[in-house]
Amino acid sequence: MSINLNQLPDNLPVPLDDGAADHLRGLKLPKVSLQSTQGNLINIGDISGRVVIYCYPMTGQPGVPLPEGWDEIPGARGCTPQTCAFRDHYEELQTLGAEVIGLSVQSTEYQREMAERLHLPFPIVSDIDYQFQKSLNLPTFVTAGMTLLKRVTLIANTGVIEAVHYPIFPSDSDAEWVINYLQNHQ
Repeated sequence: MSINLNQLPDNLPVPLDDGAADHLRGLKLPKVSLQSTQGNLINIGDISGRVVIYCYPMTGQPGVPLPEGWDEIPGARGCTPQTCAFRDHYEELQTLGAEVIGLSVQSTEYQREMAERLHLPFPIVSDIDYQFQKSLNLPTFVTAGMTLLKRVTLIANTGVIEAVHYPIFPSDSDAEWVINYLQNHQ
């Protein structure tokens, strides 16, 4: 059976706010350099201005089964719809003065397939060594032998996290939440 990665199935479990992101607001972004799907290193802590960093568990790949039980893990499913929403609203986010970066712990090669397939105008960075995750103590979960990031979006200005969206559900509502925040916090 082929899985439609672009569509969220009905009856996904809703993630609950476990407080795992409560400490993030007001923290400085760490000075870690991460490889990007655009072929360069991005030092997250050196980004000036406003940046939206959406952290997600992992993107599925066409023809490759998702980990067993993936749809039963609250908040796991929906990385492709979330990414597509940021792609579709990218110009509006730029008009609001924000750059966008996607972040997961998959390898850059793994991420590059998705970035090319979805025609992303912004970089996806690989936190394969968990440098970013550990420095901010971002929430994670374990499945199929992998430690993955829980879905959390950070809005930072001049290197300081000013807003946190967590938990995020459904995943494709994230970009609209960010736009609403930016419109009300110019």
